[in-house]
Amino acid sequence: MKVVSLDTFVDERGEFTETYDRKSYVYLGIEDVFVQDSFSRSNSPGTVRGIHFQRPPRSQAKLVRVARGKAFDIVVDLRTGSPTFGEHVSIVLEEGDSRVVYVPAGFGHGFCTLVAGTEVVYKMSDHFSAEHYAGLRWDDPALGIDWPVPTDAAIVSARDQAHPVLAQLVGVFGSGRTGPHEVEP
Repeated sequence: MKVVSLDTFVDERGEFTETYDRKSYVYLGIEDVFVQDSFSRSNSPGTVRGIHFQRPPRSQAKLVRVARGKAFDIVVDLRTGSPTFGEHVSIVLEEGDSRVVYVPAGFGHGFCTLVAGTEVVYKMSDHFSAEHYAGLRWDDPALGIDWPVPTDAAIVSARDQAHPVLAQLVGVFGSGRTGPHEVEP
């Protein structure tokens, strides 16, 4: 995971932010080509989405940004054999903070909304594939995630509630090579 701070230009009209320029991201070591943009809007605080990923060979890297509202964002290393396998990194993203989270392929991603009407935009390095779509149980105790909502108060889809726990995912992402996809706090 990397957190990228975007340059924002402010004047009397408001502000302007260039959210993606391939040349700038390559300079930062993020060489993925992004082919799909997606958007989610969550009506209520305490809405949990994730922890999602796509299995090889259709794994996705993602760029994630909160366009409106505020969210507790989570990234989990799912690369079997990685020294950080099963560990997570979290960050609070909110509108106006000009930060983007880079989620490499081999990592799961999810978030919990902290305010009503939170809107999250994503760029993905591969198209959605229902055949390769997968997820990790958001409240798996093995992950040790301190979610900002009690388990019984979270708003979670039936599909996300049915995802397997980490112990059932070993081997999904191979040997856990380090390198450009290594977790950076």
